[in-house]
Amino acid sequence: MKAVRFGEYGGVDVLDTAEVPVPEPGPGEALVQVKAAGINPGEAKIRQGLLHSRYPATFPSGEGSDLAGIVTRTGNGVAGFAVGDEVIGYTDNRASHAEYVVVPEEHLTGRPAAIPWEVAGSLYVAGCTAYAAVRAVALASGDTVVVAGAAGGVGCLTVQLARLAGASVVGLASQGHHDWLRSKGVTPATYGDGVANRIRAVAPRTDAFIDTFGAGYVRLALDLGISPNRIDTIANFAAVQEYGVKAEGNAGGASASTLAELAGLVAAGKLEVPIAAAFPLEAVRDAYRQLEQGHTRGKIVLIP
Repeated sequence: MKAVRFGEYGGVDVLDTAEVPVPEPGPGEALVQVKAAGINPGEAKIRQGLLHSRYPATFPSGEGSDLAGIVTRTGNGVAGFAVGDEVIGYTDNRASHAEYVVVPEEHLTGRPAAIPWEVAGSLYVAGCTAYAAVRAVALASGDTVVVAGAAGGVGCLTVQLARLAGASVVGLASQGHHDWLRSKGVTPATYGDGVANRIRAVAPRTDAFIDTFGAGYVRLALDLGISPNRIDTIANFAAVQEYGVKAEGNAGGASASTLAELAGLVAAGKLEVPIAAAFPLEAVRDAYRQLEQGHTRGKIVLIP
């Protein structure tokens, strides 16, 4: 089978597709033929070596967590899934950017027929991260939350889940994404110089802040008068130590039950996962080049 590999830390040029053996499912595992697998900024940082102290790579390294596909084989003890089942899931072994991947049964949930493969295959990392972030800041009806990076892969889901929680949402994004944000009931504001005044102009009181971008947004949230226990960042871990804010990311929501809940919202038309682009597996370098340019609304997905 074909699988994405990189043999050293570096830019997109270290990525390649290699012919490797199809893995065998062990006890409690299923072999899934991957129909779609999302890509994520964290994977790019791991490949660049920027997260070596937290997530070191062993070379040659695979990559990818998100996946959706069809069960083609099951190991001993698998009771919840059978050959032919269409599933959404995730792997913790950096292995989903491939034609086949072995997945623990407890990391899988069924794919509702209403969800396209591209959407299903890019739901896990961004969806579970957004789910955890919204809960980390304890949103309730009547609250106002600011979301930085509101049109990105995580941000575009965060704003929608925040609205479903009953909050008013101010979304920081470039002008080109404002109409989409408005269509989701979000008040858009352009980032950059003067952003604090633009936020105050549309939301005199802000109760919570979710930072999906990094840079100086935690400091901005504090300057807006938001309590540290209602600020969550998925991109500025130094701020946790410095200011006492939260850093609830994917790990805070990572489970098949969360994935099933998100999939149900998508199938019911209550949650949109915008797909910015889809690339064949062999074009993985092009996919990450687009991702690393930024300003992409929604998700980029690989199609093995």
